Amino acid sequence: MQPRNQFLAWRFLPLLACLLLALFVGIHFGAVSLSFEQIWQGLWHPAEESYINTILWQIRLPRVILAACVGGGLAIAGAAFQGVFRNPLADPFVIGASSGAALGATLALLLIAGSITVITATWQIPWLILAAFAGALLVVCGVFLIASLSNIGRSAPLLTLILAGMALSSFTGALVSLIMFLNHEMLTTIFSWLLGSFSGRHWNEIMMAGPVILCSGGLLWLLSRPLDLLSFGDEAAQTLGLSIGKFRMLILVAATFCTAACVAVSGVIGFLGLMAPHMTRILLGPRHGLLIPGSCLLGATLMVIADTLARTVIAPAEIPVGIVTALMGCPFFLFLLLSRGQQSG
Repeated sequence: MQPRNQFLAWRFLPLLACLLLALFVGIHFGAVSLSFEQIWQGLWHPAEESYINTILWQIRLPRVILAACVGGGLAIAGAAFQGVFRNPLADPFVIGASSGAALGATLALLLIAGSITVITATWQIPWLILAAFAGALLVVCGVFLIASLSNIGRSAPLLTLILAGMALSSFTGALVSLIMFLNHEMLTTIFSWLLGSFSGRHWNEIMMAGPVILCSGGLLWLLSRPLDLLSFGDEAAQTLGLSIGKFRMLILVAATFCTAACVAVSGVIGFLGLMAPHMTRILLGPRHGLLIPGSCLLGATLMVIADTLARTVIAPAEIPVGIVTALMGCPFFLFLLLSRGQQSG
Protein backbone atom coordinates (compact mmCIF):
# COMPACT_ATOMS: atom_id res chain seq x y z
CA MET A 1 0.00 0.00 0.00
CA GLN A 2 2.87 2.37 0.72
CA PRO A 3 4.18 2.56 -2.89
CA ARG A 4 0.64 3.27 -4.07
CA ASN A 5 0.17 6.03 -1.49
CA GLN A 6 3.49 7.55 -2.52
CA PHE A 7 2.40 7.41 -6.16
CA LEU A 8 -0.86 9.18 -5.33
CA ALA A 9 1.00 11.84 -3.33
CA TRP A 10 3.30 12.50 -6.28
CA ARG A 11 0.27 13.15 -8.47
CA PHE A 12 -0.65 16.16 -6.31
CA LEU A 13 2.80 17.75 -6.52
CA PRO A 14 2.30 19.40 -9.95
CA LEU A 15 -0.98 20.96 -8.75
CA LEU A 16 0.69 22.17 -5.55
CA ALA A 17 3.60 23.62 -7.56
CA CYS A 18 1.16 25.45 -9.85
CA LEU A 19 -0.62 26.91 -6.82
CA LEU A 20 2.64 28.12 -5.24
CA LEU A 21 3.68 29.68 -8.56
CA ALA A 22 0.28 31.40 -8.90
CA LEU A 23 0.56 32.75 -5.34
CA PHE A 24 4.01 34.16 -6.08
CA VAL A 25 2.77 35.77 -9.30
CA GLY A 26 -0.22 37.23 -7.45
CA ILE A 27 2.05 38.71 -4.78
CA HIS A 28 4.58 39.97 -7.32
CA PHE A 29 2.29 41.87 -9.71
CA GLY A 30 0.42 45.02 -8.80
CA ALA A 31 0.71 48.80 -8.76
CA VAL A 32 4.14 48.23 -7.17
CA SER A 33 5.95 45.11 -8.35
CA LEU A 34 7.74 43.15 -5.64
CA SER A 35 10.84 41.14 -6.46
CA PHE A 36 11.45 37.64 -5.17
CA GLU A 37 14.08 38.98 -2.77
CA GLN A 38 11.70 41.62 -1.39
CA ILE A 39 8.95 39.04 -0.91
CA TRP A 40 11.35 36.64 0.80
CA GLN A 41 12.70 39.34 3.14
CA GLY A 42 9.20 40.53 3.96
CA LEU A 43 8.02 37.01 4.80
CA TRP A 44 10.96 36.36 7.11
CA HIS A 45 10.93 39.82 8.75
CA PRO A 46 7.24 40.71 9.15
CA ALA A 47 7.86 43.10 12.06
CA GLU A 48 10.18 45.35 10.06
CA GLU A 49 8.52 48.67 9.25
CA SER A 50 8.77 49.42 5.54
CA TYR A 51 6.49 50.12 2.61
CA ILE A 52 7.33 46.65 1.25
CA ASN A 53 5.95 44.96 4.36
CA THR A 54 2.89 47.22 4.30
CA ILE A 55 2.11 46.20 0.72
CA LEU A 56 2.94 42.54 1.38
CA TRP A 57 1.13 41.96 4.69
CA GLN A 58 -1.78 44.38 4.45
CA ILE A 59 -2.68 44.24 0.75
CA ARG A 60 -1.18 41.40 -1.32
CA LEU A 61 -1.03 38.43 1.07
CA PRO A 62 -4.59 38.73 2.44
CA ARG A 63 -5.93 39.11 -1.08
CA VAL A 64 -4.16 36.15 -2.69
CA ILE A 65 -4.80 33.88 0.32
CA LEU A 66 -8.50 34.76 0.33
CA ALA A 67 -8.68 34.22 -3.44
CA ALA A 68 -7.08 30.79 -2.98
CA CYS A 69 -9.53 29.91 -0.18
CA VAL A 70 -12.56 30.98 -2.23
CA GLY A 71 -11.32 29.24 -5.38
CA GLY A 72 -10.64 26.03 -3.50
CA GLY A 73 -14.00 26.20 -1.73
CA LEU A 74 -16.00 26.75 -4.90
CA ALA A 75 -14.12 23.92 -6.64
CA ILE A 76 -14.83 21.51 -3.76
CA ALA A 77 -18.50 22.51 -3.75
CA GLY A 78 -18.64 22.05 -7.52
CA ALA A 79 -17.18 18.55 -7.29
CA ALA A 80 -19.68 17.65 -4.55
CA PHE A 81 -22.67 19.02 -6.48
CA GLN A 82 -21.59 17.13 -9.59
CA GLY A 83 -21.32 13.93 -7.59
CA VAL A 84 -24.57 14.18 -5.63
CA PHE A 85 -26.58 15.25 -8.69
CA ARG A 86 -24.75 12.72 -10.92
CA ASN A 87 -24.37 15.53 -13.40
CA PRO A 88 -21.07 16.90 -14.78
CA LEU A 89 -22.64 20.28 -15.57
CA ALA A 90 -23.70 21.01 -11.99
CA ASP A 91 -21.80 23.64 -10.04
CA PRO A 92 -22.66 26.28 -7.40
CA PHE A 93 -23.39 28.86 -10.12
CA VAL A 94 -25.33 26.71 -12.60
CA ILE A 95 -27.30 24.89 -9.89
CA GLY A 96 -28.44 28.17 -8.31
CA ALA A 97 -26.52 28.01 -5.01
CA SER A 98 -24.52 31.15 -5.78
CA SER A 99 -27.60 33.18 -6.73
CA GLY A 100 -29.46 31.99 -3.63
CA ALA A 101 -26.47 32.91 -1.48
CA ALA A 102 -26.38 36.30 -3.21
CA LEU A 103 -30.02 36.94 -2.33
CA GLY A 104 -29.52 35.98 1.31
CA ALA A 105 -26.35 38.06 1.65
CA THR A 106 -27.98 41.04 -0.10
CA LEU A 107 -30.83 41.00 2.41
CA ALA A 108 -28.27 40.75 5.21
CA LEU A 109 -26.37 43.76 3.81
CA LEU A 110 -29.56 45.81 3.86
CA LEU A 111 -30.42 44.76 7.41
CA ILE A 112 -26.89 45.53 8.60
CA ALA A 113 -26.89 48.91 6.84
CA GLY A 114 -30.31 49.78 8.29
CA SER A 115 -29.52 48.63 11.82
CA ILE A 116 -29.31 51.28 14.51
CA THR A 117 -26.66 49.27 16.32
CA VAL A 118 -23.15 49.81 15.02
CA ILE A 119 -21.94 46.48 13.64
CA THR A 120 -18.23 46.20 12.95
CA ALA A 121 -16.82 44.55 9.85
CA THR A 122 -15.68 41.63 12.00
CA TRP A 123 -19.28 40.81 12.94
CA GLN A 124 -20.70 41.40 9.46
CA ILE A 125 -19.06 38.31 7.97
CA PRO A 126 -20.77 35.68 10.19
CA TRP A 127 -24.17 37.25 9.50
CA LEU A 128 -23.45 37.33 5.77
CA ILE A 129 -22.37 33.67 5.83
CA LEU A 130 -25.51 32.55 7.68
CA ALA A 131 -27.80 34.59 5.42
CA ALA A 132 -26.01 33.36 2.30
CA PHE A 133 -26.24 29.77 3.57
CA ALA A 134 -29.99 30.07 4.13
CA GLY A 135 -30.58 31.49 0.65
CA ALA A 136 -28.30 28.96 -1.07
CA LEU A 137 -29.79 25.97 0.76
CA LEU A 138 -33.31 27.08 -0.11
CA VAL A 139 -32.52 27.35 -3.83
CA VAL A 140 -30.53 24.09 -3.99
CA CYS A 141 -33.29 22.16 -2.25
CA GLY A 142 -35.79 23.72 -4.66
CA VAL A 143 -33.73 22.65 -7.68
CA PHE A 144 -33.31 19.16 -6.26
CA LEU A 145 -37.03 18.86 -5.50
CA ILE A 146 -38.11 20.04 -8.97
CA ALA A 147 -35.64 17.73 -10.70
CA SER A 148 -36.73 14.76 -8.57
CA LEU A 149 -40.46 15.32 -9.04
CA SER A 150 -40.01 15.56 -12.80
CA ASN A 151 -38.66 12.03 -12.98
CA ILE A 152 -39.88 10.12 -9.92
CA GLY A 153 -38.00 6.90 -9.24
CA ARG A 154 -35.13 7.64 -11.60
CA SER A 155 -32.21 10.04 -11.73
CA ALA A 156 -33.07 13.60 -12.67
CA PRO A 157 -32.45 14.32 -16.36
CA LEU A 158 -29.76 16.78 -17.36
CA LEU A 159 -32.08 19.24 -19.07
CA THR A 160 -34.51 19.40 -16.11
CA LEU A 161 -31.67 20.03 -13.68
CA ILE A 162 -30.19 22.83 -15.76
CA LEU A 163 -33.57 24.43 -16.45
CA ALA A 164 -34.61 24.25 -12.80
CA GLY A 165 -31.33 25.88 -11.77
CA MET A 166 -31.68 28.57 -14.42
CA ALA A 167 -35.30 29.28 -13.47
CA LEU A 168 -34.61 29.65 -9.76
CA SER A 169 -31.41 31.60 -10.46
CA SER A 170 -33.39 34.00 -12.64
CA PHE A 171 -36.05 34.33 -9.95
CA THR A 172 -33.54 35.09 -7.20
CA GLY A 173 -31.67 37.40 -9.56
CA ALA A 174 -34.90 39.30 -10.21
CA LEU A 175 -35.46 39.65 -6.47
CA VAL A 176 -31.95 41.03 -6.02
CA SER A 177 -32.55 43.50 -8.87
CA LEU A 178 -35.80 44.57 -7.23
CA ILE A 179 -34.00 45.13 -3.94
CA MET A 180 -31.38 47.24 -5.73
CA PHE A 181 -34.11 49.25 -7.47
CA LEU A 182 -35.88 49.98 -4.20
CA ASN A 183 -32.68 50.89 -2.32
CA HIS A 184 -30.78 53.42 -4.41
CA GLU A 185 -28.42 54.33 -1.59
CA MET A 186 -27.10 50.75 -1.52
CA LEU A 187 -27.00 50.32 -5.30
CA THR A 188 -23.25 50.72 -5.75
CA THR A 189 -22.37 48.51 -2.77
CA ILE A 190 -24.69 45.66 -3.82
CA PHE A 191 -23.83 45.86 -7.51
CA SER A 192 -20.05 45.82 -7.00
CA TRP A 193 -20.43 42.93 -4.55
CA LEU A 194 -22.59 40.92 -6.97
CA LEU A 195 -19.93 41.15 -9.69
CA GLY A 196 -17.40 39.46 -7.40
CA SER A 197 -14.24 41.07 -6.12
CA PHE A 198 -11.43 40.71 -3.59
CA SER A 199 -10.67 44.41 -3.49
CA GLY A 200 -10.33 45.81 0.00
CA ARG A 201 -10.46 42.39 1.66
CA HIS A 202 -8.27 41.85 4.72
CA TRP A 203 -7.36 39.21 7.28
CA ASN A 204 -10.78 39.49 8.97
CA GLU A 205 -12.49 37.88 5.98
CA ILE A 206 -9.96 35.04 5.99
CA MET A 207 -10.37 34.43 9.73
CA MET A 208 -14.16 34.28 9.41
CA ALA A 209 -14.69 32.44 6.12
CA GLY A 210 -11.53 30.31 6.11
CA PRO A 211 -12.54 27.95 8.94
CA VAL A 212 -16.01 27.46 7.40
CA ILE A 213 -14.51 26.58 4.02
CA LEU A 214 -11.92 24.31 5.65
CA CYS A 215 -14.44 22.45 7.83
CA SER A 216 -17.10 22.02 5.12
CA GLY A 217 -14.47 21.06 2.53
CA GLY A 218 -12.90 18.59 4.96
CA LEU A 219 -16.30 17.06 5.67
CA LEU A 220 -16.94 16.64 1.95
CA TRP A 221 -13.57 14.92 1.59
CA LEU A 222 -14.49 12.55 4.43
CA LEU A 223 -17.72 11.83 2.53
CA SER A 224 -15.78 10.84 -0.60
CA ARG A 225 -16.89 7.20 -0.46
CA PRO A 226 -20.62 8.04 -0.18
CA LEU A 227 -20.13 10.46 -3.08
CA ASP A 228 -18.54 7.67 -5.12
CA LEU A 229 -21.50 5.39 -4.37
CA LEU A 230 -24.06 8.09 -5.18
CA SER A 231 -22.33 8.63 -8.52
CA PHE A 232 -23.30 5.07 -9.50
CA GLY A 233 -27.00 5.78 -8.94
CA ASP A 234 -29.48 5.40 -6.11
CA GLU A 235 -30.19 1.72 -6.71
CA ALA A 236 -26.53 0.73 -6.66
CA ALA A 237 -25.84 2.87 -3.58
CA GLN A 238 -28.83 1.43 -1.72
CA THR A 239 -27.79 -2.11 -2.63
CA LEU A 240 -24.40 -1.43 -1.06
CA GLY A 241 -26.08 -0.32 2.17
CA LEU A 242 -25.80 3.46 1.86
CA SER A 243 -28.46 5.61 3.54
CA ILE A 244 -29.16 7.73 0.47
CA GLY A 245 -31.35 10.44 1.98
CA LYS A 246 -29.09 11.00 4.99
CA PHE A 247 -25.84 11.27 3.07
CA ARG A 248 -27.32 13.26 0.19
CA MET A 249 -28.67 15.90 2.57
CA LEU A 250 -25.40 15.98 4.53
CA ILE A 251 -23.41 16.51 1.32
CA LEU A 252 -25.81 19.20 0.10
CA VAL A 253 -25.63 21.08 3.42
CA ALA A 254 -21.81 20.93 3.53
CA ALA A 255 -21.43 22.02 -0.12
CA THR A 256 -23.97 24.80 0.33
CA PHE A 257 -22.28 26.05 3.50
CA CYS A 258 -18.96 26.09 1.63
CA THR A 259 -20.52 28.06 -1.23
CA ALA A 260 -22.18 30.49 1.18
CA ALA A 261 -18.90 31.26 2.94
CA CYS A 262 -17.23 31.95 -0.43
CA VAL A 263 -20.06 34.18 -1.66
CA ALA A 264 -20.20 36.11 1.63
CA VAL A 265 -16.59 37.33 1.32
CA SER A 266 -16.14 37.58 -2.46
CA GLY A 267 -19.55 38.07 -4.06
CA VAL A 268 -20.91 35.95 -6.90
CA ILE A 269 -18.15 34.22 -8.88
CA GLY A 270 -19.40 31.81 -11.49
CA PHE A 271 -18.12 28.83 -13.47
CA LEU A 272 -14.97 28.13 -11.45
CA GLY A 273 -16.78 25.34 -9.60
CA LEU A 274 -17.55 23.85 -13.00
CA MET A 275 -14.09 24.10 -14.59
CA ALA A 276 -11.81 22.94 -11.78
CA PRO A 277 -13.47 19.54 -11.07
CA HIS A 278 -13.60 18.68 -14.78
CA MET A 279 -9.95 19.53 -15.33
CA THR A 280 -8.99 17.61 -12.18
CA ARG A 281 -11.06 14.61 -13.26
CA ILE A 282 -8.94 14.41 -16.42
CA LEU A 283 -5.72 14.54 -14.36
CA LEU A 284 -6.61 12.37 -11.35
CA GLY A 285 -9.68 10.37 -12.30
CA PRO A 286 -13.26 10.33 -10.96
CA ARG A 287 -12.67 9.03 -7.42
CA HIS A 288 -13.73 11.75 -5.00
CA GLY A 289 -10.97 10.90 -2.55
CA LEU A 290 -8.57 12.32 -5.15
CA LEU A 291 -10.97 14.60 -6.99
CA ILE A 292 -11.88 16.82 -4.02
CA PRO A 293 -8.35 17.75 -2.85
CA GLY A 294 -7.16 17.99 -6.45
CA SER A 295 -10.06 20.29 -7.34
CA CYS A 296 -9.27 22.39 -4.29
CA LEU A 297 -5.68 22.94 -5.42
CA LEU A 298 -6.61 23.62 -9.04
CA GLY A 299 -9.55 25.87 -8.13
CA ALA A 300 -7.33 27.91 -5.82
CA THR A 301 -4.77 28.27 -8.62
CA LEU A 302 -7.35 29.38 -11.19
CA MET A 303 -8.88 31.91 -8.81
CA VAL A 304 -5.54 33.49 -7.91
CA ILE A 305 -4.69 33.75 -11.63
CA ALA A 306 -8.11 35.26 -12.41
CA ASP A 307 -7.77 37.81 -9.60
CA THR A 308 -4.25 38.73 -10.73
CA LEU A 309 -5.57 39.34 -14.25
CA ALA A 310 -8.51 41.32 -12.87
CA ARG A 311 -6.28 43.85 -11.12
CA THR A 312 -3.45 44.10 -13.66
CA VAL A 313 -4.97 43.98 -17.17
CA ILE A 314 -6.28 47.56 -17.10
CA ALA A 315 -4.31 48.84 -14.09
CA PRO A 316 -4.71 51.11 -12.17
CA ALA A 317 -8.40 50.29 -12.74
CA GLU A 318 -9.67 46.86 -11.69
CA ILE A 319 -12.03 44.40 -13.39
CA PRO A 320 -14.40 42.48 -11.10
CA VAL A 321 -13.04 38.96 -10.84
CA GLY A 322 -16.50 37.51 -11.53
CA ILE A 323 -16.28 38.95 -15.04
CA VAL A 324 -12.90 37.27 -15.61
CA THR A 325 -14.11 33.86 -14.45
CA ALA A 326 -17.25 34.22 -16.59
CA LEU A 327 -15.12 34.98 -19.66
CA MET A 328 -13.07 31.88 -18.86
CA GLY A 329 -15.98 29.64 -17.90
CA CYS A 330 -18.67 30.36 -20.50
CA PRO A 331 -16.72 28.85 -23.44
CA PHE A 332 -15.80 25.89 -21.23
CA PHE A 333 -19.45 25.33 -20.28
CA LEU A 334 -20.61 25.53 -23.91
CA PHE A 335 -17.87 23.09 -24.94
CA LEU A 336 -19.02 20.58 -22.32
CA LEU A 337 -22.66 21.01 -23.32
CA LEU A 338 -21.94 20.53 -27.02
CA SER A 339 -19.65 17.54 -26.41
CA ARG A 340 -22.30 15.82 -24.30
CA GLY A 341 -24.88 16.56 -26.99
CA GLN A 342 -22.68 14.93 -29.62
CA GLN A 343 -22.14 11.89 -27.36
CA SER A 344 -25.89 11.53 -26.83
CA GLY A 345 -26.49 11.85 -30.56
